[in-house]
Amino acid sequence: MGNKGLKRSCVAVAVALLAMVHVSVSVPFIMLHGISAQCSNARDANFTQLLTNLSGSPGFCLEIGNGVGDSWLMPLTRQAEIACEKVKQMKELSQGYNIVGRSQGNLVARGLIEFCDGGPPVYNYISLAGPHAGISSVPMCGSGLFCKLADELIKGDIYSDFIQDHLAPSGYLKIPTDMTKYLESSKYLPKLNNEIPDQRNQTYKDRFTSLHNLVLIKFQDDKVIVPRDSSWFGFYPDGEFEHLLSAQQTKLYTEDWIGLKTLDDAGKVKFVSVAGEHIRMADEDVVKHVVPYLQDQPPSVQRVNRKTKQPLNP
Repeated sequence: MGNKGLKRSCVAVAVALLAMVHVSVSVPFIMLHGISAQCSNARDANFTQLLTNLSGSPGFCLEIGNGVGDSWLMPLTRQAEIACEKVKQMKELSQGYNIVGRSQGNLVARGLIEFCDGGPPVYNYISLAGPHAGISSVPMCGSGLFCKLADELIKGDIYSDFIQDHLAPSGYLKIPTDMTKYLESSKYLPKLNNEIPDQRNQTYKDRFTSLHNLVLIKFQDDKVIVPRDSSWFGFYPDGEFEHLLSAQQTKLYTEDWIGLKTLDDAGKVKFVSVAGEHIRMADEDVVKHVVPYLQDQPPSVQRVNRKTKQPLNP
């Protein structure tokens, strides 16, 4: 065999070997901001970029509507629908993705997980101060046009159709002493948590329990999420504001309405408590509790054939 023939053979062998090399694929993530925020704000943009820098995974802040205004005035059902359509259109997410949610953005995140028909799979979900079991008072807003409008709406009947359709927090406001009206008239959280006895949806539970990891982060000095244990699915018992039930003491958990117990029994739920006020997270806590789950690579996309771009079995 001449030198040219030998070189061709070596190249062919090298190509074949490269085609068999197992390489890792970074799973992208989306970040969903909270109320009174928007992706163009430095705080949210920088946080998304920080997570990308620390994890090495591509991240995207997913905006819904116009940001600040719609975070207050667009009902969460519609916010979840918009988020669903956006993730289905993003080619970067087509093989699956992770979610980081902040405050109210966590309820949109869970809408993506439970309600989004035909969407790409969600692997890991990291919740920062999510009001998962509801809130017993409307979050602080401050001043400005949107806050004044929100204040006017709050003065009305929080469970009326008009307010449910025009004030996002009304969709997860849960008054323990008015549970009948909450279950009858609240248009978002009862559905999300499968709380209505004759309307529990197995598909929502199946989708939620398909998560690889659920990280629930509570902030010890949180005064926005009331009670703060809602970030762990804890809440007041029906009919009172005094005692607080841990997640494991609630019927949502013991009767496994959305699969939280199933996930927990499988070791897939991390209940994390960090120092700080509402979503004010120290960098070292971000590195410890958030970044590892953005680096995690599900087996189905962990290794690919370089030539065919198809996944390889582990």
